Amino acid sequence: MSAEVKSIPMFMALVRRDVKLAWSQGGGAMLALGFFFVAVSLFPFGVGPAPQVLARIAPGVIWVVALLAAVISLDRLYQADYEDGSLDDLMLSPIGPIGISAAKVLAHWLSTTLPLALLAPAMGVLMNLPDQAYGTLILSLLVGTPALSLIGSVGAALTVAVRRGGVLMLLLILPLYVPTLIFGVGAVDAAMSLTDPLPHMALLAATTLIALVVGLFASAAALKLALE
Repeated sequence: MSAEVKSIPMFMALVRRDVKLAWSQGGGAMLALGFFFVAVSLFPFGVGPAPQVLARIAPGVIWVVALLAAVISLDRLYQADYEDGSLDDLMLSPIGPIGISAAKVLAHWLSTTLPLALLAPAMGVLMNLPDQAYGTLILSLLVGTPALSLIGSVGAALTVAVRRGGVLMLLLILPLYVPTLIFGVGAVDAAMSLTDPLPHMALLAATTLIALVVGLFASAAALKLALE
């Protein structure tokens, strides 16, 4: 049996394990969802209940809070495996560093950022989002949130060997999130104003594809550097 065939079950086992850990006690998935719900819920109290004001800021608020919620669990993406030594064993396994990064990113997206996208319509109701923008909101989050996990993986890998490196990780990755945020919010704003959101969605998809290509290789290189 070739190494590529052997690596598939190991890859899926790693994804399942990380998804399970994310939803277990002490995992970051529930914390991220709780933060997303509470933070968005506070805006109607902070800016007032005026429907027009809430609707105008709804896309930006939902996207920014979803971005911050996705970041919450990133500092533990590789940290637990690094601390107990299992990351060294995984690096020597058939899946290799790129496979490890891909599995970690997929598990983070499935356990954390995908639920945020599914919860977004409820947050849209709280923010008085116009009916015509709900579909674009969900689609933009589904297209854009993989980039959040991919870029976050690079930051997590770069700071895995740094004690309390969460703040440093944020400083590294938050500027890289700006294009995803701009195109995601732009698509929803276009849908709200009854214009074509497709150009924004195309740029958002391009950003995610670039993050897919660059992010996995950068994460793998950062992991090799951290373990040297």
